[in-house]
Amino acid sequence: MTSRLIATLAPALLLLSCGKAAGDRPIGKAIEIAAPLGLPPVPIPADNPPTAETLALGKKLYFDPRLSSDGSVSCASCHSPEHGFSDGRKTAMGVRKQFGKRNAPAVVNAAYSPRQFWDGRAASLEEQAAGPIANPIEMDLPHTECAVRINDDPEYKTMFAKAFGHGAITMPHIQKAIATYERTVLSGGSAVDRYLYGGEKSALSEAAIRGLNVFMSKDKGNCAACHVVKEDFALFTDGLFHNIGVGLNAEGELTDLGRYEQTHAESDKGAFKTPSLRNVAKSGPYMHDGSLKTLRTVVDFYVGGGSSNPYLDKRIKPLTLSGQEREDLVAFLEALTSEPKMVR
Repeated sequence: MTSRLIATLAPALLLLSCGKAAGDRPIGKAIEIAAPLGLPPVPIPADNPPTAETLALGKKLYFDPRLSSDGSVSCASCHSPEHGFSDGRKTAMGVRKQFGKRNAPAVVNAAYSPRQFWDGRAASLEEQAAGPIANPIEMDLPHTECAVRINDDPEYKTMFAKAFGHGAITMPHIQKAIATYERTVLSGGSAVDRYLYGGEKSALSEAAIRGLNVFMSKDKGNCAACHVVKEDFALFTDGLFHNIGVGLNAEGELTDLGRYEQTHAESDKGAFKTPSLRNVAKSGPYMHDGSLKTLRTVVDFYVGGGSSNPYLDKRIKPLTLSGQEREDLVAFLEALTSEPKMVR
């Protein structure tokens, strides 16, 4: 029997040998994930309520490089707290120093996103957690082998039993634990939040206040058309997909079709998910391909109206902003920085 076949059959064999399998739903007492100032209540799936046990387990898994084939890459390698839960690289690097074609999206406030990944191919954090583990240029660990590897660890077996009940550890358990940890990576309470929602009018500098006005004005930046700010909270994203004129080659052709690869809708060609702007000063470089290094270059890109292509979002057009207004807009974006709340 080959090692690959053994790995494929092992989870089923473990289920038979361990008696009743653990359930897919956490067994502990549900705990609250409190949203900081400026954020709405955290959406929680009915089949994966957060517990102290799943949070601790999810954190351990998130930082564990054993979830990659050669033990060199963890979730945190591409989504690191030190880099605003991104990785500081133009595009993400996986096992064997392989580089993908897209920038690692920040995990911050991903709990609020209706779809995950730049192209929206995952409908939940639980679904998202499984993708990179098996992806051959990311973590390159087949799900069956991942489950076997975790089942072989006595500490994990104890932690999973406390979180889900006794029985074999399965990929749904692993996915739910990681997703639960990621739901706690919340960024709010920034200077902007204190100014907008906390009644603290001294929280922002004069430059940042001017930048806020540029950001909100339909006649200036019109940034809030996609990076949404509401009366009671601000996610700074609409959760939708737009072609903003990024990622064209010298011939003006799209080098990455983005959302189109999932929907096959002509209007989705070159469209990518609107990222949240929270902690944006920490998560560069920017855009789905990491092509813009600084916030100032991002602002200048939008001022120029992006790169023309047949699928360009109609809201992307040249802006008339002075040098001072551009600097003010950057000051506002920098004021969105806050220390993410997470399990420690």
